[in-house]
Parts: sequence; C-alpha cells; structure tokens
Amino acid sequence: MKHQRSDFPEDFLFGCATSSYQIEGHAFGGAGRTQWDDFAATPGNVTRFENGDKACDHYHRYGEDLDLVEQAGFDAYRFSLSWARVLPEGRGPVNQEGLDFYDRLADSLLDRGIRPCATLYHWELPSPLLDLGGWRNRDIAGWFADYTQIIMERIGDRMFSVAPINEPWCVAWLSHFDGHHAPGVRDIRATARAMHHVLLAHGRAIETMRGLGMDNLGGVFNMEWADPADDSAAARAAADRYDAIYNHWFMGGVFKGAYPQAALDGLEPHLPRGWQEDFPTITAPLDWCGINYYTRKLIAPAGHPWPDYREVDGPLPKTFMDWEIYPEGLYNFLTRTAREYTGDLPLYVTENGMASADVLEDGAVEDPARTAYLDAHLDKVRQAIAEGVPLKGYFTWSLLDNYEWALGYEKRFGLVHVDFETLARTPKASYHALAKALTT
Repeated sequence: MKHQRSDFPEDFLFGCATSSYQIEGHAFGGAGRTQWDDFAATPGNVTRFENGDKACDHYHRYGEDLDLVEQAGFDAYRFSLSWARVLPEGRGPVNQEGLDFYDRLADSLLDRGIRPCATLYHWELPSPLLDLGGWRNRDIAGWFADYTQIIMERIGDRMFSVAPINEPWCVAWLSHFDGHHAPGVRDIRATARAMHHVLLAHGRAIETMRGLGMDNLGGVFNMEWADPADDSAAARAAADRYDAIYNHWFMGGVFKGAYPQAALDGLEPHLPRGWQEDFPTITAPLDWCGINYYTRKLIAPAGHPWPDYREVDGPLPKTFMDWEIYPEGLYNFLTRTAREYTGDLPLYVTENGMASADVLEDGAVEDPARTAYLDAHLDKVRQAIAEGVPLKGYFTWSLLDNYEWALGYEKRFGLVHVDFETLARTPKASYHALAKALTT
C-alpha cells in the first residue's frame, strides 16, 4: 500500500468490521431462529440455498480470528451482537450461553489491546418478532430497548463504542420495498413504517444506554452516491429522489428531526399516525456518526409510479458485486455530512471494502484490486481530513470472507480467505499489505 499509519493523525483509529449472522454460525450456542433462517429456507431467495448455520464458525474460532485482528495492527474491531442469540424469542427468557459468548469476546478483545466497537443489530431479527409484525410494528422499539438493556448491562462497561442499528436503509427499504433481503417484503406501507420504526428503535436504544451511564454512542448509516444518468431534468429529479430515500431520510431523521420532502411525497400517506411526535426520541444526541460507503449509482427515471427511478450501468471499473469503484463518493459524503448534518461531531468510516474473485492458489491469495481499492479510498479520507472534516477512524469491511446474505458464500469481501468446507483462514495479500502499513 502507498499509505501508512504516519500519514494520518496520531489519534486516528484503524479497524476492521464483521457481523454476527455472517460469521458466527447461528446453529450454535442456543441462538433462536431469525428471519434470515426463514428467508434462506425459502427456495429462490439465496444463492445455492445457503444459510448461516455454520458461516465461518466464529462462535468457536473467535480467538483465532481476534489474533488476526491483533496481528494486522488494527486498533479497533467493529462487531455486531445477535438479538436472537441473546433472546431466542426476541423477548422473555435470556440465553445465558449467548451472554457468556459476548462476555468472552469483549474480554478477549481487551486482552489483545483492541477497542471493542459493538453494533446491537445487523439484520438478524428473531423470527417470533417477525410473527408479530417485525419492523412494521411500533412495539419493536420497546422490544429493542429491552434487548439493549439486557446485553449492555452485561458488556457495556467494556465497550469502546456502541451503535444501535447497522444500515437502517437495508433494514427498511431493501427488505420491505425491494424485497431483496429478509423478510423479503415488497409493500410500500410496510416500508414506510419500517423506515420510521427503525429510527424510533435507534433512539430508544440510545436513551437506554444513556440510562446505563454509557457514552461514545453513535449511529451507522450506509450511503450510496447518486448521480443522474444524463443531463435531463427528469434524471436529476430521479437521482434526487434516490438520494432522499437512501441517504437524507435517515440522516435527516436522526440529526434534524425531519424527513426530506422528496421521500415524504411517496411515503407520508403510509407512515404511522403521529409519526412527527417521535422525533424527540429519534434525535437523541449522539457522540459520533458512522458512514458505510462502497459505491455510487447512476439513476434515470423508470416511467412508473413513485419513486420512479432505475439504476443505469455505469462506465467505471466495478467490483465483483458489479458496483462501480468511485472513491470520490466517500469524500462527497464525508464533507456533505459534516456540512449539512453533524458539524464538529466526530465521523468514522465504519465500513469500506470490495468483493473480488479471490482464489486460493499455493497457499496464497493475490488480490491487488482490493489493495488498490483501499488505497484509493484512503486518499479521499486524507483529503477530507486535510479540509477540516473531523474524521477519527476508518474500518475495513470485512475481516473475513463470510455469508453475504442473499448472495450466499459467493462474494468475498474479506481480508482473510475462508475455505467454507474446512474453515481454514488464509490472510490475503491485501491483509499483509494493510498490516505492513499499520505496523511499520
């Protein structure tokens, strides 16, 4: 890599990220059934009918994995907690094995000098709560607050930072309007309610953790830069709607107590009654803001009812996900977020990385495209810092190749190659390059 640690401020944190369902192996340790178990059990939803029963078996191999975090020179490890592992029914009886696992994980990170950065929810909704309406049901905010209380009473004293919900757009829109993720719904009324309730749950969790005396609490938002596919006014309007739904809705709700009109044009008739009264909870003050960034999209009108947009294939080089490599989008979001939403609040890049067609040959994986991707985005990180953006850290997605949701085990984002038959871990060339940059 062309970058090294000394190119960044002395207190700048480097980390890597994972999520519970994608790596732990959900068939272990008394975890309850989740909406992803149900979604994967429905033929046609997931590539090769794969599921997260075993995943990377991080549940049993977490020590080996945390050694890889330490050896790479990372300062922090961002991981998520499984609601269904802590509360198999989503409410009620606690699974002591689940609490014990996360207790061991926290201590193991601290033993290695690594800052634990927890996320309370990364999409593994307990199935019994989905039976009650899931994110459509306003009561989910209270259920989530109760879960937050239980897990953070156990491990909150050792967390460096905590965020309630990873990527609310995926929780609400991708899963309830596009139907690509669990629960696989395509319903605008369900979408509107999920988009509001996910932020209400975020706010309730923040309030709960403040009540426990915790600090360094934040929110994590995924963002995709939207450019019009051509110079027409219609394309510009379509891109603006995409931007409003994907990016401004969640940032606006949390930091301004308001939703963008371009999104309300379609969603407001379907929002729950009295939704405006929830903003005092949704806007619970945060200590930092996290941005997950991977790509941009070119947007054109689709010629159908609201939201009337479609994605157009772009000209830039693409990852194995067919996502354009567009580092400028990260810079755009860092500067826009600070300018329009967060001001002097610390920002973190909480996910950034790429999938590539990685092949293990002769005990090694050469992945120069991933190293180049990280370098290009770190260029933009440095540019944003130089221009005064209060950016405090950068987390790579992901430590391990893992269960990539509806795409099964086909798309590899990891710095470390995982053989999903033997579960052997093999650090890739990008891991070694990043480790050299961080430890030299």
